[in-house]
Amino acid sequence: MAGLNDLKVDPKDTARMKAIVLSMTPQERENPDILSQARRKRIAAGSARPLAEVNRLIKQFNESKKMMNQMSNGNMKGLEGMMNQMGMGGRGNKLAQIGMQQYARRQKQNKLKKLKKKR
Repeated sequence: MAGLNDLKVDPKDTARMKAIVLSMTPQERENPDILSQARRKRIAAGSARPLAEVNRLIKQFNESKKMMNQMSNGNMKGLEGMMNQMGMGGRGNKLAQIGMQQYARRQKQNKLKKLKKKR
């Protein structure tokens, strides 16, 4: 997987993604599973982005979350197939990779904090 320095992300894509996320309530950001179709339409209208783009972002997030759970459990089998399903060649994938790397970093930091608290 490429490092953050190797990724080229279009600032427009980042701005679009940010607009979608900022159109969500804090509760929706915390738990995207509660996003009904009506909420997704509201987010699309609030971010001035098409509904398909909102759905794509949520799908990428869920796929990244699923992949990170597999990786944190040590289950690397089938990971390549899932990465191919996400379309590893597209720009959306690069954003997903960044998200996965940040998520993995947070997970590792949380585990270290828990270990320190136990001592």
